[in-house]
Amino acid sequence: MLKVDMLKSGMLRSGLAIASIVLLAIGPAKAARCGGDFNSFVASMTSEAQAAGISPNVTSAALGGLTQDAGVLAFDRRQRYTFNKSFEQYVSTRVGSGRINAGRAMLHRHAALLSRIEQQFGVPRQILVAIWGLESDFGKGDIGKLQVVRTLATLAHDCRRSELFQGELLAALKIVQRGDLPLRDLIGAYAGEIGQTQFLPSSYIKYGVDFDGDGRIDLRHSVADVLASTANLLHTNGFQMGQPYGEGTANFEAMREWNRALIYRKTIGYFADRLIGQ
Repeated sequence: MLKVDMLKSGMLRSGLAIASIVLLAIGPAKAARCGGDFNSFVASMTSEAQAAGISPNVTSAALGGLTQDAGVLAFDRRQRYTFNKSFEQYVSTRVGSGRINAGRAMLHRHAALLSRIEQQFGVPRQILVAIWGLESDFGKGDIGKLQVVRTLATLAHDCRRSELFQGELLAALKIVQRGDLPLRDLIGAYAGEIGQTQFLPSSYIKYGVDFDGDGRIDLRHSVADVLASTANLLHTNGFQMGQPYGEGTANFEAMREWNRALIYRKTIGYFADRLIGQ
């Protein structure tokens, strides 16, 4: 269900754009050399991670004995980063009566939580629930089954976007180190996206919010953290409560950090409007 393309890869569209910033923030300036022997590459990344403050215990557990995932490479290389469907064709496959009804049920079930999020972040509940529904069918869909560290190490070793994915790998290790998710639960999709709204690790670090107050940011299991973190991303990028969000508006542009594809952002707005009966 979750494919690594510009329309369905949760945070891939924005996370890759800020991965280099994360690399500068939590890692050394010089990236490990890509290609060549994979074990040597992992050893180099281990040194870089420790220089960035990741503990030897975490690097040993996460990177020790790591192997490449050929399936991840094959999947990544056959992706196409263009989209040739019209908005009408696309939205008809993503927003049907069943998903609208399920979204309305989520609005009712989580009304109090969504009110708190609206008050703190200024992002309307229907936008958040629409994104949640599109990305993971409100947490019930496939949010990935791959080991994030292995996935990212595989992509970082590949020389096409090595520096970006090295930044993501360091961010993933930081997620483990600070206790947000244990290594065994650091599971995601084909580009390392994590959780119910598919955050890349760099976005997890940059925008993640502990909204349920348990002392950690859990975007796999905590609905409160998932929705608040999604709202935080939009708020940080200029989304304003009470303003229109259709194509051509400032809020539509703010959603570009969520997904750069115009059709996907139009789909978010269309779904959001249907959730509130417009």
